[in-house]
Amino acid sequence: MKEKLLKLKEEISNKLLEVKDLAGLKDLEEKYFNRKSEFNIILKGIKDLSDDLKKDIGQLANSIKQELTLSLQEAKNSIEKQRVSKEKFDPSLPAQKQETGHLHPLTQIRNEIEDLFHSMGFAVIDGPELESDYHNFTALNFAPHHPAREMQDTFFVDLKNKDEQYDMIMRTHTSPVQIRAMKKYGAPLRAIVPGRCFRNEATDARHEHTFYQLEGIVIDKGINFSHLKGVLETVGKKLYGPNTKLRMRPKYYPFVEPGSNGEYTCFLCSGKGCRVCKYTGWLEILGCGMIHPDVLKNGGIDPKKYSGFAFGFGFDRLVMLKYNIDDTRLFNSGDLRFLKQF
Repeated sequence: MKEKLLKLKEEISNKLLEVKDLAGLKDLEEKYFNRKSEFNIILKGIKDLSDDLKKDIGQLANSIKQELTLSLQEAKNSIEKQRVSKEKFDPSLPAQKQETGHLHPLTQIRNEIEDLFHSMGFAVIDGPELESDYHNFTALNFAPHHPAREMQDTFFVDLKNKDEQYDMIMRTHTSPVQIRAMKKYGAPLRAIVPGRCFRNEATDARHEHTFYQLEGIVIDKGINFSHLKGVLETVGKKLYGPNTKLRMRPKYYPFVEPGSNGEYTCFLCSGKGCRVCKYTGWLEILGCGMIHPDVLKNGGIDPKKYSGFAFGFGFDRLVMLKYNIDDTRLFNSGDLRFLKQF
């Protein structure tokens, strides 16, 4: 075994002298020092020797291994030094310009809107994207077999909640945070909830399975519909200019009563009518209304003492209108040709 070790040492040393680059050094290292190499097989065989031989051969093997490891490192340093010396490098040259990114258009508008609502005294809150059926539907006044549930194609998740029930879903809107906020903060309450939502949609230029919404909620004593209209008029003027007008038309939503659609003057044609607003002069931006008393109760708030309003709109549609983007799938595409425009 002693002869084998010495012969192997000489063989490896000779090979090291022939290596000219790092790739060759790596091949040599893998050949002679991996777990199944001849060198390691010899080392493993030491345990089967007699005590006297085990001591002598073991010391020799460790000495050879340390010597070869040092030789490998020296060879590597020498090759690396030669490589660097051959490269022409002028430290006085200016560095190459590193391209930096910027905020996604959805994020830009989200920051702008959050700043607006901050100035109006609104808090920005968040909630889970993996939501319970109770918070997403039942607590918001959707009855178990209510047809309104069919309006929102839902991703159901094969996962039990804390009550060991299979009712977990990917939230279809940001409205379930209303209930969570009421339970956590009580009344009075003034907050917005920006975030992602998910629906089992057939994707096309106007629909996507993952999209962004912003929910707004105000609860206090004496809140009425005029307060809602005043807030939404302020939002419209901020987004689309000081001459923007708001009109509200009745619309059914299970969690508000009365409910309404919020429509703003088309900013492209100034209300005269164009292709984007379908020649009506108005853009349907949001849904809103006075919070249903049952929803207030589910949130732990007494509807006899407090009233409130809620509104919600899609960030994606809002940004599409602002920048005249004709395909919502571009937002999640990761296409730099699209993103660099903003």
